[in-house]
Amino acid sequence: MSPDDPARHQEGARRLTPARVLDVDLLLEDPENRIMVCCGSGGVGKTTTAAALGLRAAERGRKVVVLTIDPARRLAQSMGIDSLDNTPRRVKGVDDSAGGELHAMMLDMKRTFDEIVESHADPERAAAILGNPFYQSLSAGFAGTQEYMAMEKLGQLRAKDEWDLIVVDTPPSRSALDFLDAPKRLGSFLDGKLIRVLLAPAKVGGRAGMKFLNVGMSMMTGVLGKVLGGQFLKDVQTFVAAMDSMFGGFRTRADATYKLLQAPGTAFLVVAAPERDAVREAAYFVQRLAAEDMPLAGLVLNRVHGSGAARLSAERALAAAENLEDPRIVDQDGGKAGVRNSPDMYGSSDSSGSSPDPEVSDPPGSAPGREPDDTPSAAPGGAPERSVDRLTAGLLRLHADRMQLLAREQRTRDRFTARHPEVAVTEVAALPGDVHDLAGLRDIGIRLATGHPELPETGV
Repeated sequence: MSPDDPARHQEGARRLTPARVLDVDLLLEDPENRIMVCCGSGGVGKTTTAAALGLRAAERGRKVVVLTIDPARRLAQSMGIDSLDNTPRRVKGVDDSAGGELHAMMLDMKRTFDEIVESHADPERAAAILGNPFYQSLSAGFAGTQEYMAMEKLGQLRAKDEWDLIVVDTPPSRSALDFLDAPKRLGSFLDGKLIRVLLAPAKVGGRAGMKFLNVGMSMMTGVLGKVLGGQFLKDVQTFVAAMDSMFGGFRTRADATYKLLQAPGTAFLVVAAPERDAVREAAYFVQRLAAEDMPLAGLVLNRVHGSGAARLSAERALAAAENLEDPRIVDQDGGKAGVRNSPDMYGSSDSSGSSPDPEVSDPPGSAPGREPDDTPSAAPGGAPERSVDRLTAGLLRLHADRMQLLAREQRTRDRFTARHPEVAVTEVAALPGDVHDLAGLRDIGIRLATGHPELPETGV
């Protein structure tokens, strides 16, 4: 739907009108697109978005694998799989009438590192590396290892040329730098420079070597020099000796993966929630991707709120609620409202100066001077009417809160699109609960493709 389509404007202020609207189906169906990377800050729905995109692409005829980094296993549960591991597993229940398939897998960081070692070293050397304490620490917890191994696994999947489309759910990162720099950072570490610096004192040997090591480590961290000892140096030396021929391979693969991310056929989707911090992070991702010549497809604005009564503004809803809660604010027509708004009701004199009629000012059964609102049963049906008024006023205030939230989201979106008019955008509604099955993922895919944020509501 184009931004100038009249149907868009009929939806009122709730519709986002960016310079460009992201055509998700065109992106998924293009055979030239082989890799789709979903990135963004943590907690914005990247895993669900990646799974929904994979399912939609598979049901439109493509053979798809979704690689998730999410350890919470929500992807496995939503796809009806008991568990995911480092091997792609086919998802059952997918509509394969168009000839597509959907597979899913969850990155095992250490297992991926082990596979690299096993594939690039003979069995004896591989066994020595895998059993080395320094390698075990490195493969399990080195900063950036998860991001690097995600890219390694992506490279492996792409090299097999078995999949029409690979959808990657990137690790949750506080900064785009973590994801984009990890391959280079870990590659630089593993090319041997830092490790050889650590190894140098061991080659010098003796107390002089240990003194050199302690001074160097103290300068770098202030802590490591106190805990590193001869056993650590021995482990490093053994590790370096076993992996010496592989260091260059890590850097080569890191560079190749980086180029793969920049190449035609790769598309980045930035996922964000319509909140100030999340959109600010998304804007940073957009800027960084542009600086690194990464192909950005667009922004997925997730968990956007909608209303079926968007024409009723927050101001009008609040005013109506106040009128119901205090009926003296405005005149009302007929019946009980006429009594409430009578001048005599509040002790005023009429034009003739006569005193108020007690039969009018004090309804039957009420104490003299009691306000009508305090009457427990002023007239048949009076109490139920007041209950309905209070309930209606409460609903109007809830609607006002919702409309104020919608206005904040609109301002947040408008700031982003004003600064980045070149970025195509699609929206996904805030659903009432978590997605836990294929039907839910399919619904998310429809919303991604149509860009309609509103839920199918019939009321406020």
